Parts: sequence; C-alpha cells; structure tokens
Amino acid sequence: MQFAAPAELYDRFMGRYTPTLATALSDAAGVTSGLRVCDVGCGPGGLTAEMVSRVGPDHVAAIDPAPQFAAACRERNPGVDVRVGVAENLPWPDDTFDVTAASLVIGFMSDPDRGVREMARVTRPGGTVAACMWDIASGGMTMLRVFWSAVRTIVPDVTGEAAMAGTTEGDIADRFRRAGLHEVIAGKLTARADYADFDDFWEPFTFEVGPAGRYLQTLTEQQRTAVREACRENLPATGAFSLDARAWYARATIPSA
Repeated sequence: MQFAAPAELYDRFMGRYTPTLATALSDAAGVTSGLRVCDVGCGPGGLTAEMVSRVGPDHVAAIDPAPQFAAACRERNPGVDVRVGVAENLPWPDDTFDVTAASLVIGFMSDPDRGVREMARVTRPGGTVAACMWDIASGGMTMLRVFWSAVRTIVPDVTGEAAMAGTTEGDIADRFRRAGLHEVIAGKLTARADYADFDDFWEPFTFEVGPAGRYLQTLTEQQRTAVREACRENLPATGAFSLDARAWYARATIPSA
C-alpha cells in the first residue's frame, strides 16, 4: 500500500516512534560497520538514518512505493541509494546486501510472503533478513490501541488493523520459515514517543496517515467527536506524556548455497 500523505505529516503521526524503534531493529538485525544494508519500505527515512549512522551512506540502499517518502528519505540521507518501488519486486541483483530489513512495512505489502522472498533474494547467503510490525492483536502499540478502542465505543464490530500481516506474535517468523530461511529468531521490540499534550496526540489522526487516519475520515463529524473524547478519557487530561509501543520482530539467516 502506498501512503499519500506528505512526509512531514507522517513524521508527526508515526515517525515520532521511529528513532527508538529503528535503533531496536538495527540492533536485532546486527547492523554493524562494514556491512551493506537495505531498508525496504523506508518511508521518509527513519530506519535509513539509523543504518547510515552505523555503516555510512555508501553502504545503505532504501526503497519505498511512495515518491514523496522516497524523496524525503533521499534528502535526509544524502549519498544513500534511494529508489521508488515495492518490496515484492526489488530492483537489486541477487546477493547484494548483508542485511535487508523492513520496519512497519510487512503489514502493508500487497503480498507479504513474496515480499519476504524478495528480501531474501537480494541478501547474500549467510546474511540476515529482519522485519518488525506493531503488536496490534494484543494491544501492545498503545497509541493505536487507544484509538481503536475508542472507535469500538461507537462501531463495536470494526476490524481495525488486527488482520494485517505481522501484527500477531509469531506471524513474521512463520513467514520467514515458509520462505525457507534458517535460524529464525523472534521476539519483541519496544519504542516510545513523547506528546506535548492531548491535542498533539489527536491532531495527527486527522491527517489521514495510515489505516487509522483514513478510517477516521469515513465517520461523521459527530462520530469523530465521540472517538476524540473516548481517546481523551484514556490519556492524561493535561500536560505532556509519553506512550510505549511494542512491535513483534523476527530475524533469519539466508541459507548457504
């Protein structure tokens, strides 16, 4: 799925979790100096920036289907090979990278299993593939849990984002195993974001960034107001606050030829 929102709006909605999540995923994937790495579904370039800080821009490639995100990633990470394209059809040759990673992307792939196979294809034998996705199923991503719980006060049967690939524990690891990857390790990553106040939490939902924002726009004004107030009831009434977020992740090794 391609995001249509400007990069700056994504930054305010989900991008504020990127610094802590990018560090956690890079650690889990073993991104260290000297490696050639790829960020699949790079968005505006949060994970890309963390990779650059570890291996340098000439050792990093990135790709995203949204042209405005790819442009932002390129501008924010000079020297990185940034392409516009999809995970299911990566433009690099076989065995190009030591580590190929995807952060909060697998749930948006049109064919997640094919995306995993492509990530494996462009990674050398003995290299690493890693991916993470928010824990939606058991409510570990607090921001989205608060929002969808509020929605259910007026639309009890709403599906939300729980059906997306990777959002249940073990799903990414299972996909890696189906792709024939070895030494699959699965677990959880934690991230955190700071908010100046409730309005700083709520306003980004109105930007139509991602499934939550797009769903909000399908509601009537009265329903949107009800969701807003239901969210407020579950967050601090005044002042700044922080929210934790949990993501499920898996990493695996490309088998030797």
